[in-house]
Amino acid sequence: MNAEIIAVGSELLLGQIVNSNARFLSEQLAEIGVNVYFHTVVGDNPDRLKTAIEVAESRAQLIIFTGGLGPTKDDLTKETIAKHINTTLEKDEDALTYIKDYFKRAQREMTPNNEKQALVLQGSEVLKNEQGMAPGMFLVKSPCHYMLLPGPPSEMIPMFKKYGRPAIEKALGRQETIASRVLRFFGIGEAELETELMDLIEAQSNPTVAPLASDGEVTLRLTAKDASKETAEKMIEKVEDEILKRVRPYFYGYDDTTLMEETSKALKENELTIACAESLTGGLFQSQLTSISGAGSILKGGIVCYSPEVKKQILDVSKNTIAIHGTVSEPCAKELAENVREKFDSDIGISFTGAAGPGPHEGKDEGTIWIGIARKDQKTKTFLLNLAGTRNGNRARTVKYGCHFLLKELKSGDE
Repeated sequence: MNAEIIAVGSELLLGQIVNSNARFLSEQLAEIGVNVYFHTVVGDNPDRLKTAIEVAESRAQLIIFTGGLGPTKDDLTKETIAKHINTTLEKDEDALTYIKDYFKRAQREMTPNNEKQALVLQGSEVLKNEQGMAPGMFLVKSPCHYMLLPGPPSEMIPMFKKYGRPAIEKALGRQETIASRVLRFFGIGEAELETELMDLIEAQSNPTVAPLASDGEVTLRLTAKDASKETAEKMIEKVEDEILKRVRPYFYGYDDTTLMEETSKALKENELTIACAESLTGGLFQSQLTSISGAGSILKGGIVCYSPEVKKQILDVSKNTIAIHGTVSEPCAKELAENVREKFDSDIGISFTGAAGPGPHEGKDEGTIWIGIARKDQKTKTFLLNLAGTRNGNRARTVKYGCHFLLKELKSGDE
């Protein structure tokens, strides 16, 4: 089955919001073996939407629409589709009851136009909206399958996962099972990873190996098909084992995890605490760490030591270190990590200092960054980065590198 995703909304064309729905749906459809060959974005105009539908029908068997299901006059997706495929809209009483109850709970008056959200395509499977009001729909009308989903990702994503994807899988009527797994890597570029795995990628058929780079990381999606889910999983594991033989040092986790989540998990598993001295990152490491549940058991605290005075007065970096080497230096990173660990009586101290940019700092090139990691009764380790990017991009990547080095440090201790 080939699919096309049509996002409806003039706000997308005006650049007011990003079409993140298409990316999510493409990933989901790939996992169940549905090919997505086109993404289309069309404004709130029935004639242009009709044209987009006609084009999509000529090249796809499944058309998924996002947006245009709301209560206002410019929400015309289901009306346009109904007219195009020569069907009618009917009121779904369950959806209407849910909408009325929503307004009662919110103690708001329900205007008459909100009833429009309860209209669905006649004969369609109604997809419940448990995060909003407008329900989704799935209609099979030869030769195409039509799925209508709300535009807000907070409504669309849970609806598709719980109701939309199962409806498509049922319509496919396949006997085979599709298993999928994402491997996540950091510290290696997409080109380098592809070079290491070129023979596996070129020989792929089942399982398939699909690389993707984003935000300084690289992922590999492994997908296998078989009548047995257990066999499909074993097929993936065999390919995964071969991949990790070659690039294991850069591998950090699976699926939707993050470097910070894996760092938090490793600290908890090893029953270790950490304290942070952050200069160029300005508290970003601690902010991300505390966004994860259970951070109180591992984070003792930290100091944003942005100025040289704070580094000297609060974290006891020696005057000579700063006078001779500057704050963007290995000795400064080393002292910051060691001293913050001692002050907070933690198992680990980590420091970040450098020139985020734009432009050089203390004569050091933009992107010159030092990270220090100090552990009890062990020699302090320091790491030099030479990053290229925007100021905030360099700061974000510095935090990721901090997690990367910490994970390597903790894993080496386990071996």
